Amino acid sequence: MLPWNHLPFNEEMKKKFSNMNPNDIDKYVQNMISNMFPKEMDGILNPQEWLKGVQSFTNDQPSSHNENSLNAVVFETHDFVFLRIPIKEDHWVREMKIYHTSHEAIIEHIPSPDDKHTVKLPAAVRKKGAIAHYKDDVLEIRIPRSIQTQISEIDIQER
Repeated sequence: MLPWNHLPFNEEMKKKFSNMNPNDIDKYVQNMISNMFPKEMDGILNPQEWLKGVQSFTNDQPSSHNENSLNAVVFETHDFVFLRIPIKEDHWVREMKIYHTSHEAIIEHIPSPDDKHTVKLPAAVRKKGAIAHYKDDVLEIRIPRSIQTQISEIDIQER
C-alpha cells in the first residue's frame, strides 16, 4: 500500500484513493489508452492479443526444424552468444554434429540420425572461436559475437 500520509494530499484525496478498486483503475487506464490510439493498434495495446499473434506465428513453424523441439535456450552477453541444449541421452553427444553461420546454429543427428535443427542466433557471431562443453546433461555452446562496424553506403540511381 502507498504511504498516503507522506504525500501532499488533503484528507478528501486520501479517502478517494484508499477507496479505489485496482480493477477499476485498470479499466479506466485501458479505456483512456484505447481512446487515444486508432482501432488498428488494438492488438498492440493488449498484451494478451499480442501474445496470441506471436503464438500463432510460432505454431506455424515446423516443429522438427526449430529450437523448440530441442528445448534449446539461446541468450547473448556483451561478448558471446550462448546456446544451451539439454541432452537426454549420453550417446547424443558423440553422434551429433554442430555447425554455425553468422546468424544461426545447425544441430544435426539428434534425437534421431535424420534430424536437423536450425536455431536463430540473437546477434551476429564470428566464424572462429566457438567452444562446446558438456556437463550435467547440458551441452553449452559459446560463440564469440562479431562486432560489425562496417557500414556501406548505397548510391541511388535515377532512371
